[in-house]
Amino acid sequence: MGRKNYNAFLKKQKADKRKKRKEEKQQKKAERKSKDQPSSWEDMIAYVDDDGAIVSEPPGEESSDDEKEQPESPVEDKRNS
Repeated sequence: MGRKNYNAFLKKQKADKRKKRKEEKQQKKAERKSKDQPSSWEDMIAYVDDDGAIVSEPPGEESSDDEKEQPESPVEDKRNS
């Protein structure tokens, strides 16, 4: 006779545990969402400067290849010879 009530009691305990775990999971999910994360793609981009260091700002116009003077190579193109 007592066995029937015992099963109902265990069933209710298991249901309460499941409900508690589900609420904790939802709370953790809400905490992760509320944390400050990069909001856009531009915030996640990193650039490499001339020295090879990683920086967060894009390179300025003065570092473009067009403005730099490239020394001419002493090696001639052999295809035209």
